[in-house]
Amino acid sequence: MEFLDALFGRRTTNGPFLPDPVSEEHQRLLLKAAASAPSQFNSQPWRFLVIEDRSTIETIAKISGESMTAVISEGSFFNRYKRHFRFSAEEMAEHRSGMYFDKLPAPLRPFTKAVFTSAGISTMRMLRVPQTLGEENRKLVAGSPLILGVMLDRREREAHPLADFYCQFSMGAAMENVWLTTVELGMGIQFISFPMEVPDQWARLTEMLAVPDDLELMALYRLGYVPETSQRPAIDWSSRERRPPSQFVFRETCRTPQSGWDES
Repeated sequence: MEFLDALFGRRTTNGPFLPDPVSEEHQRLLLKAAASAPSQFNSQPWRFLVIEDRSTIETIAKISGESMTAVISEGSFFNRYKRHFRFSAEEMAEHRSGMYFDKLPAPLRPFTKAVFTSAGISTMRMLRVPQTLGEENRKLVAGSPLILGVMLDRREREAHPLADFYCQFSMGAAMENVWLTTVELGMGIQFISFPMEVPDQWARLTEMLAVPDDLELMALYRLGYVPETSQRPAIDWSSRERRPPSQFVFRETCRTPQSGWDES
């Protein structure tokens, strides 16, 4: 049951962490969990970079904030991901996936009806909403006690036609192990996504972190301990944020959706 508690208590931490540093014991446990993940032929293509230096974290935070400001300002973020945005409880209940706009940062809420229009983007620029959001993002990342970089071995990725798929699949398994372990340790974790939206900024991070040519920086995550009050409850399958099994499980062939599980 403890494993199920971790599995269904998995969370993405969108808020700040406690200022406490992540203990070396917990760091070792997180990376041991990652290294225990399966990989094709036990190739273990992943490499990890543990970052605690405050000046490095501040620079990563600055780059993340600048990146968020840029993609929000130009409107590419909303156009790229609009298929995942929901604007009403009814729409969320229909799709049972995506992001409900009532959970966006306060500066964006007045623009929920116009984020896909040029007039809405122009108004946000005029009111400096992208800068406000970028600064909030910078502060959030800067307040992280630890940042974890995940890299893949390029030689493994290029070994044969299917190698890149296997490597990324293995990396996903490793990071899921880390994610579930954070639940057991009273920690939170969040993907630092915005620098990846701006190739030049991602290149800056790769150079700053001295990633060698034979490795590729794939992702950065912020980690830390979370207050008890911010820990999320277990996932409820009846929640409007999750699809019921009948929408993603099939029985015997893909012609037959699974029935009878939605109410469980």
